[in-house]
Formats: sequence, structure tokens, C-alpha cells
Amino acid sequence: MNIENIEAFVYVIHFNSFNKAADALFLSQPSVTARIQSLERELDAKLFEREGKQFSLTEQGKQFLPFAQQIIQSYKKGKQHLHQRKAGDVRELRIGCTVTAANYLLPLVLPQLKQAYPELHVKLVTASTDAIIHHMENRELDIGLVRGTTHPLMDTNLFYEDHIRLFVHPDHPFAKQQEVTMEEAALEPFLFFECGSLDWMKIHRLFDSLERPPVIAYEIDNMETAKKLIASGLGIGFLPELIVRAEVEAGKLVPIAIRSLGILTLRTCVLTRKGESVELARQLLDIGRDTCLSKQSIHV
Repeated sequence: MNIENIEAFVYVIHFNSFNKAADALFLSQPSVTARIQSLERELDAKLFEREGKQFSLTEQGKQFLPFAQQIIQSYKKGKQHLHQRKAGDVRELRIGCTVTAANYLLPLVLPQLKQAYPELHVKLVTASTDAIIHHMENRELDIGLVRGTTHPLMDTNLFYEDHIRLFVHPDHPFAKQQEVTMEEAALEPFLFFECGSLDWMKIHRLFDSLERPPVIAYEIDNMETAKKLIASGLGIGFLPELIVRAEVEAGKLVPIAIRSLGILTLRTCVLTRKGESVELARQLLDIGRDTCLSKQSIHV
């Protein structure tokens, strides 16, 4: 029986979508469909009921699902057993991380990790969350530092939770106010940094609910560029606290409270392969809690 066909079946159920399963497996949707059909032939059983774009598990599919999940886990544990290395014998740690984690989190924790493991060689790969997951599936990375995500074959532990706030140039009229409303903010030229997090989507939805939508002067996918443009006075925008801490302390940016907005955060998580015990990942989490998480939130 082809393990990749079983994996496709588990992913489709996990994401409740053939398209999302295809994205997670870095395949096309027809390829995932073909793997499911191949599995059905191997089992001589129909696993899904299909009605147009909708689908549901058949009774046989429901019966097979726990066995499929167990097969995948056993396979992964078997691979892990073959490549098992004791923490004390580890001489290299391969870390995949997002650009934000590389720029702002790792410089805080790597010195302490190196102090705990002086002989450790660290290999750092900067990439998107999806690419890091792909590398980890192929055992090309040991640990991932990614934005909050879920994956059926990965364990996820919170590493750092950063508050998202509205920031303005110190000469902006908002800088003299204790708080503003969403309606007032929407009247200003806005700079939107798009990071794809769920709380970033909440911000979009809040503005969409207003009678008058905000004026989006800039839509940017680079956090450093977004920060510099706001600091130059070209607009106002939402940013994570950690990346602007130095600018706030230097008086180049001012945090603004928005009435009734609530607490918004950007979560960075440590990703490891499910069922594997990575001692260095636990050490990294401990260091993260002792350093990054001990930083006080910026006061508005």
C-alpha cells in the first residue's frame, strides 16, 4: 500500500478540503484526487461521497480513518527511530524561520542556546511558513519558527506572542490623543502590512464593517519597509510591537490605542515533527520564555 496515498487521505480529512490538502502537500488538486482514487482501488472501498464540490466520508471512510492516521504516525516514528540522535550527541541544529523571527527573535535566543551547547553548529534557513513545513517534512530541517499554524504531522508550541498596535509618526495629530476610534483612524492615509495572520484578517474585517472604508495609500508585504514608511510620516499603520520597540524608545514612532478594538496578536510558534522528541526544541522554548516573553508590552 502506497504511504503517499494514505497521507493524502489524512490531509484531506484534516483540512476538510482537497485544495488545502494539495497546498500542504505541495501538489496539484488533481494529484491529490488521483492519490485518493488509487487508495480506494487498493482498499476496494469507496472512501468519499461526492456531490459537486462537496464531499463527505462514507461509512467505510470513517472506519478506515483511525487506521490511516495510525499508519502515518507509525511510519513517521519509524523514520524518526532510524535517525534518532541523543541531544548530547547533536552537533548541528537546522532551524527554519520566517524573516521576522530571523531578524528579531533569534538574535535574542541563539546566544543563550550556544552557551548551553558550545559545540553546537547552527544552520539557519529563512523562508516562508509553507516552505519551512515542506523542508521539515523532508527532514531537511529540525525545528521551525513560524507564524501560528496547524499541520497534521507537526507539533506546534507557542514561542512568542506579540501585540499588534496602531503606530503613527510623532508629529501626527493622533500622537497627542490617548485613544482614537476606528472611524477616526479610517480617515487617515493607511499603510497596510499584510502578514496573513488571523488577527490581521480581523483588522481588515473591522474596517470593512465601517460605512467609509479607509484610504489604503500603501499595501506592503515587507515589515521593515512598512515600519520605515510610517516613521517617515507617509501614513499610519498596524505593526507588531517587537519590531518597532527601538523606534518607540527613540521617539520615532508613537503607539495609539483604538477604542473597542480589543487585543490583537501575532503568534510565533516552534514547529517539530509529531512524535519526535527534540531536546533542543524544548531548550529553545525555555529560553524564549525567559527572554522574549519577559519583555514588557509597550505602554500606550
